[in-house]
Amino acid sequence: MTLRPKSNSEIETIRQSSKILSKVLLELKKIVAPGVTTKELDSYAQERLITYGAKPAFKGYLGYPATLCTSINEVIVHGIPSVRKLNQGDIISLDLGACLDGYYSDAAITLPVGNITESAQKLIEVTRQSLYKGISQACAGARLSNISHAVQVYVESFGYSVVKVFVGHGIGKRQQ
Repeated sequence: MTLRPKSNSEIETIRQSSKILSKVLLELKKIVAPGVTTKELDSYAQERLITYGAKPAFKGYLGYPATLCTSINEVIVHGIPSVRKLNQGDIISLDLGACLDGYYSDAAITLPVGNITESAQKLIEVTRQSLYKGISQACAGARLSNISHAVQVYVESFGYSVVKVFVGHGIGKRQQ
Protein backbone atom coordinates (compact mmCIF):
# COMPACT_ATOMS: atom_id res chain seq x y z
CA MET A 1 0.00 0.00 0.00
CA THR A 2 1.32 3.41 -0.96
CA LEU A 3 0.90 6.11 1.65
CA ARG A 4 0.30 9.70 0.60
CA PRO A 5 0.73 12.77 2.75
CA LYS A 6 -2.47 13.89 4.43
CA SER A 7 -4.10 17.09 3.19
CA ASN A 8 -4.43 20.15 5.39
CA SER A 9 -8.13 19.36 5.76
CA GLU A 10 -7.41 15.80 6.86
CA ILE A 11 -4.81 16.98 9.35
CA GLU A 12 -7.28 19.51 10.75
CA THR A 13 -9.94 16.82 11.23
CA ILE A 14 -7.41 14.59 13.03
CA ARG A 15 -6.45 17.62 15.15
CA GLN A 16 -10.10 18.19 16.10
CA SER A 17 -10.56 14.49 16.88
CA SER A 18 -7.44 14.66 19.07
CA LYS A 19 -8.73 17.75 20.89
CA ILE A 20 -11.95 15.94 21.75
CA LEU A 21 -9.93 12.94 22.93
CA SER A 22 -7.75 15.16 25.10
CA LYS A 23 -10.80 16.84 26.69
CA VAL A 24 -12.32 13.49 27.60
CA LEU A 25 -9.06 12.16 29.06
CA LEU A 26 -8.68 15.32 31.18
CA GLU A 27 -12.25 14.91 32.40
CA LEU A 28 -11.59 11.26 33.26
CA LYS A 29 -8.50 12.34 35.19
CA LYS A 30 -10.76 14.32 37.52
CA ILE A 31 -12.99 11.34 38.37
CA VAL A 32 -10.37 8.62 38.84
CA ALA A 33 -10.55 7.86 42.55
CA PRO A 34 -10.74 4.95 44.97
CA GLY A 35 -14.13 3.22 44.68
CA VAL A 36 -14.81 4.17 41.06
CA THR A 37 -15.24 1.17 38.74
CA THR A 38 -13.52 0.90 35.40
CA LYS A 39 -16.97 0.31 33.87
CA GLU A 40 -18.07 3.71 35.20
CA LEU A 41 -15.00 5.30 33.58
CA ASP A 42 -15.84 3.53 30.32
CA SER A 43 -19.48 4.71 30.34
CA TYR A 44 -18.37 8.25 31.09
CA ALA A 45 -15.84 8.22 28.24
CA GLN A 46 -18.41 6.96 25.76
CA GLU A 47 -21.00 9.53 26.78
CA ARG A 48 -18.51 12.41 26.60
CA LEU A 49 -17.14 11.42 23.18
CA ILE A 50 -20.67 11.33 21.80
CA THR A 51 -21.52 14.66 23.46
CA TYR A 52 -18.53 16.23 21.69
CA GLY A 53 -19.61 14.79 18.33
CA ALA A 54 -17.14 11.90 18.07
CA LYS A 55 -17.58 8.15 18.14
CA PRO A 56 -15.67 5.64 20.28
CA ALA A 57 -12.91 4.19 18.09
CA PHE A 58 -12.25 0.97 20.00
CA LYS A 59 -15.77 -0.26 20.68
CA GLY A 60 -16.50 -3.16 18.35
CA TYR A 61 -13.03 -3.11 16.75
CA LEU A 62 -11.99 -6.76 16.40
CA GLY A 63 -14.73 -7.55 18.93
CA TYR A 64 -13.45 -5.18 21.66
CA PRO A 65 -16.44 -4.61 23.98
CA ALA A 66 -15.67 -1.16 25.39
CA THR A 67 -14.88 2.46 24.61
CA LEU A 68 -11.90 2.70 26.95
CA CYS A 69 -9.00 0.39 27.76
CA THR A 70 -8.42 0.39 31.53
CA SER A 71 -5.15 -1.22 32.58
CA ILE A 72 -4.57 -1.35 36.32
CA ASN A 73 -1.17 -1.86 37.95
CA GLU A 74 0.65 -4.79 36.29
CA VAL A 75 -1.67 -4.94 33.25
CA ILE A 76 0.43 -3.61 30.40
CA VAL A 77 -2.27 -2.46 27.98
CA HIS A 78 -5.79 -3.12 26.65
CA GLY A 79 -7.45 -3.98 29.97
CA ILE A 80 -11.20 -4.41 29.59
CA PRO A 81 -13.44 -2.28 31.85
CA SER A 82 -15.43 -4.19 34.47
CA VAL A 83 -17.09 -3.78 37.84
CA ARG A 84 -13.67 -3.81 39.48
CA LYS A 85 -13.30 -0.83 41.80
CA LEU A 86 -10.13 1.21 41.87
CA ASN A 87 -8.21 1.00 45.12
CA GLN A 88 -6.11 3.56 46.93
CA GLY A 89 -2.54 3.17 45.64
CA ASP A 90 -3.42 1.70 42.24
CA ILE A 91 -2.15 3.22 39.04
CA ILE A 92 -4.37 3.05 35.98
CA SER A 93 -3.68 3.57 32.33
CA LEU A 94 -6.61 4.94 30.35
CA ASP A 95 -6.31 4.35 26.60
CA LEU A 96 -8.96 6.03 24.47
CA GLY A 97 -9.63 6.35 20.76
CA ALA A 98 -11.99 8.75 19.02
CA CYS A 99 -13.34 8.90 15.49
CA LEU A 100 -14.50 12.22 14.06
CA ASP A 101 -15.85 12.38 10.51
CA GLY A 102 -14.01 9.16 9.70
CA TYR A 103 -10.64 10.21 11.15
CA TYR A 104 -9.15 8.49 14.18
CA SER A 105 -7.13 9.72 17.12
CA ASP A 106 -5.72 7.67 19.99
CA ALA A 107 -4.01 8.56 23.27
CA ALA A 108 -3.38 7.17 26.73
CA ILE A 109 -2.56 8.54 30.17
CA THR A 110 -1.44 6.80 33.33
CA LEU A 111 -2.85 8.16 36.56
CA PRO A 112 -2.45 7.60 40.28
CA VAL A 113 -5.48 6.46 42.26
CA GLY A 114 -5.24 8.48 45.45
CA ASN A 115 -1.88 8.26 47.20
CA ILE A 116 0.61 5.97 45.50
CA THR A 117 4.03 4.58 46.38
CA GLU A 118 7.23 6.38 45.49
CA SER A 119 8.10 3.64 43.01
CA ALA A 120 4.73 3.96 41.26
CA GLN A 121 5.16 7.74 41.10
CA LYS A 122 8.66 7.27 39.63
CA LEU A 123 7.26 4.95 36.95
CA ILE A 124 4.62 7.52 35.98
CA GLU A 125 7.17 10.33 35.89
CA VAL A 126 9.78 8.41 33.88
CA THR A 127 7.20 7.36 31.31
CA ARG A 128 5.88 10.93 31.08
CA GLN A 129 9.38 12.28 30.52
CA SER A 130 10.07 9.56 27.94
CA LEU A 131 7.12 10.92 25.96
CA TYR A 132 8.80 14.33 25.84
CA LYS A 133 12.09 12.71 24.81
CA GLY A 134 10.26 11.09 21.91
CA ILE A 135 8.44 14.28 20.97
CA SER A 136 11.75 16.14 20.86
CA GLN A 137 12.81 13.79 18.06
CA ALA A 138 9.61 14.22 16.02
CA CYS A 139 10.57 16.72 13.36
CA ALA A 140 10.65 17.00 9.59
CA GLY A 141 13.08 14.54 8.07
CA ALA A 142 13.50 12.48 11.25
CA ARG A 143 12.96 8.75 11.22
CA LEU A 144 10.44 6.97 13.42
CA SER A 145 13.37 5.02 14.84
CA ASN A 146 14.79 8.29 16.25
CA ILE A 147 11.68 8.68 18.38
CA SER A 148 11.68 5.05 19.50
CA HIS A 149 15.37 5.14 20.33
CA ALA A 150 15.03 8.29 22.45
CA VAL A 151 12.21 6.75 24.47
CA GLN A 152 13.95 3.41 24.93
CA VAL A 153 17.30 4.87 25.97
CA TYR A 154 15.62 7.16 28.49
CA VAL A 155 13.48 4.52 30.20
CA GLU A 156 16.32 1.99 30.26
CA SER A 157 18.53 4.54 32.03
CA PHE A 158 16.10 4.18 34.97
CA GLY A 159 16.04 0.39 34.87
CA TYR A 160 12.73 0.11 33.01
CA SER A 161 12.11 -1.38 29.58
CA VAL A 162 9.74 -0.98 26.67
CA VAL A 163 7.32 -3.71 25.63
CA LYS A 164 8.30 -3.86 21.97
CA VAL A 165 5.15 -5.60 20.81
CA PHE A 166 3.15 -2.53 21.96
CA VAL A 167 5.17 0.38 20.66
CA GLY A 168 2.63 2.32 18.62
CA HIS A 169 0.79 2.78 15.37
CA GLY A 170 -0.39 5.46 13.02
CA ILE A 171 -3.58 7.48 13.07
CA GLY A 172 -5.77 8.66 10.27
CA LYS A 173 -8.68 7.38 8.20
CA ARG A 174 -8.71 3.71 9.19
CA GLN A 175 -8.20 1.74 12.36
CA GLN A 176 -4.71 0.31 12.74
